[in-house]
Amino acid sequence: MAARKFPARVLRTLTESRYVWIRAGTVHRFIGIWMVVVAGRVFVRSWTLKPEGWYRTFLSDPGGAIRLADRTVRIRAVRTRSERLLSAVDRAYAEKYTSASSRKYVRGMSRGRRRGSTTELVPR
Repeated sequence: MAARKFPARVLRTLTESRYVWIRAGTVHRFIGIWMVVVAGRVFVRSWTLKPEGWYRTFLSDPGGAIRLADRTVRIRAVRTRSERLLSAVDRAYAEKYTSASSRKYVRGMSRGRRRGSTTELVPR
């Protein structure tokens, strides 16, 4: 079965946005995090990897939601392990977040456990 894709309007909004408002599970609040779109797919990475954070919540419960200006879209979090995709996400972060203050975070998210937290958001 092929993975579901976001509708074109939603994908366009996400592509043009610097942040996505995300809620992991049902108890977390919405928070803004960096995300990138690669080949029409939406990816996020965790900076802090806290036990109570969104990434760890998705590991135990992959359901959640993203909030756009006018609606909430239910999503499912899918871990990404493909080296080809991980490299493409590295490049996408570096191309999207280019300010001097962003460079430290872009570098940090392209290494180790943070890179390993790469998660695809899929509509459900």
